[in-house]
Amino acid sequence: MNLSSGAKKIRHLIEKAIDDHRITKSEYEMIIHEALDDAHIDSQERALIRELQDMIDHKFIKLVPDDK
Repeated sequence: MNLSSGAKKIRHLIEKAIDDHRITKSEYEMIIHEALDDAHIDSQERALIRELQDMIDHKFIKLVPDDK
């Protein structure tokens, strides 16, 4: 299955968070903004966001404040 362009960008941002085991609030908001950019969250984007949220809920990825 080919990913939409929005899903590809979201996947890249999530992979960075997985590598770092952390995601800033700004990065999280960027992912949501990317999903909403075309005024439609497709099923691929929805699945990626759900996966990210599960990793945050299970503390595999830590949601942290923005660096100052």
